[in-house]
Amino acid sequence: MEPVSAIPSAVPAGPDAESLGLRDQLSSLQGLLVLAMLMTGHGDAEQILRLAGNAVTSLGRCRLEGVHLSDIGWRAAVGACTRPEVRAALEERCARLSSGGAVEIADAGWAWAFALRSLQGNFGHLIVTAAAQPSHSQLFLLRVLVQQTGVALANADLHARERASGEQLRTTNAVLADLVDALERKSAIHDRLTRAALAGEGPEGIARAVHELTGFPVAVEDRYGNLTAWAGPDRAERYPKAAPAAREALLSQILQEGRPVRDGGRVLAVANPRDDVLGVLALADPAGRAGEQELVALEHGATVLAVELARLRSLAETELRLSRDIIDELLLGTEDPATLARARALGYDLERPYRVLVVEGPKSGEDDALLHAVRRAARDLGVGSLVVSRAGAVVVLADAETSWDAFRAAVVRGLGGRRCRIGAGSRADDRSGVPRSYREACLALRLHPLAHGDDRVIEYDELGVYQLLAEVENLSGVERYVRRWLGTLLDYDTRRRSELVRTVSRFLECGGAYDATAAALAVGRSTLRYRLQRIRDISGHDLADPDTRFNLQLATRAWYTLRALHAEPTARHPARSG
Repeated sequence: MEPVSAIPSAVPAGPDAESLGLRDQLSSLQGLLVLAMLMTGHGDAEQILRLAGNAVTSLGRCRLEGVHLSDIGWRAAVGACTRPEVRAALEERCARLSSGGAVEIADAGWAWAFALRSLQGNFGHLIVTAAAQPSHSQLFLLRVLVQQTGVALANADLHARERASGEQLRTTNAVLADLVDALERKSAIHDRLTRAALAGEGPEGIARAVHELTGFPVAVEDRYGNLTAWAGPDRAERYPKAAPAAREALLSQILQEGRPVRDGGRVLAVANPRDDVLGVLALADPAGRAGEQELVALEHGATVLAVELARLRSLAETELRLSRDIIDELLLGTEDPATLARARALGYDLERPYRVLVVEGPKSGEDDALLHAVRRAARDLGVGSLVVSRAGAVVVLADAETSWDAFRAAVVRGLGGRRCRIGAGSRADDRSGVPRSYREACLALRLHPLAHGDDRVIEYDELGVYQLLAEVENLSGVERYVRRWLGTLLDYDTRRRSELVRTVSRFLECGGAYDATAAALAVGRSTLRYRLQRIRDISGHDLADPDTRFNLQLATRAWYTLRALHAEPTARHPARSG
């Protein structure tokens, strides 16, 4: 742009000095008008001040030192070298000026602060210096220049504010659009998972929903890492399972962080409605591509899974409690119409034949393991679902016949190869016969070591003479028979805490074979000979006589049967809760 002084004059030339001065003033006014147009067209405050500085220089050899704006402070003019102390004094002076006024600047014959005004009032000062005070016409032109500069700066500030507001509005709209998009995605996630839960699709349906929402394969695991549901491709034939210690450490980490955690090529979230982990929802993501949207879907899925698993657990616990109550009433022979109603509500048919099984585990303290093993075996072999823990054993109301040896083998597998004993009662044609079948199963279990030394299932119907003796209504005759043949030996065992009756029983059950008897009693042959001699001496019986041996064997079996019948019936024990 050409300097203001270079703008051609529109006033005709005249011969006298007055005409020449008027022409110069009009020329300057014309230049200020053009300058005002240029300033108004600029939105940049720096460019406006540069134009103003050039114009000041052309008006009476003045100089623009700088501008003091109320909102940002001092701005030095282009080419001005105002010392810091002078600048500080000018800022202090301008802050006290309500309008324009004289200021002091060293080496300047004249210095003035012209007020910059807008419709809202003063917003700063333009500092102009000169070697001597300008003339009235020059001051007039300076005031006009300052006025135009103030208007241009105010317009530039207004435009800048509008641009900033527009930019802020665009930024705000973009943020709001992102929020709306995120809310819509969350709403879609919530709606899809809610539909899966309300439709009763279970963990499988939840896994499918998360797979549809994320595009990643999804697995549902129980607390211990066993796969319970899968949705999506690339399912492994043998699902990997971490060691128990590593699994618990991972669950603790997820609970502590309170958000999904990456573990190798998977992202996991726990389903824990309270403090207990009921399951895990896992996203298969070996490439690490899962983003915020996928993590949100995973977290929502874990929440819905927690509710579903808690519901299933509550139903299972309720069914277990009700089934325990039903079995208790059946075993005790309680005739209550409400029992039938509850059984029908749970899907049990109590009008069909049943056979009661009683299963004992290898040792106490493993009741839960035994219960789970028996349940799995009953489910796999289809023998019924009425299974409860009772008095340290597990009771099964079998509504179908199967190979009970195969059933026992399935239980042993569920126990990891540990031993178990099973007593089976005879068939009950209706529910009134269930108490009898239960008593028979308990009796078969107690007579198990006598009828068979191994861990085979012992059925009451196969007890032979034990069954015959157990069904004698008047046991007094049996008791007299036992006293007749074993009385002296029983009395001796009571006084001396010996095992002569057990010794003669094993000897006769082994057919009189010394080696087999010694092995069964876990004693040496010399000890066995000594005991047999004591038996002969105390009882007076000849163990070589066939009739004597028959009566002694029958008496020992009767004695064991009486002991089993007189034992505290398992049926009197309450069912274990839990």
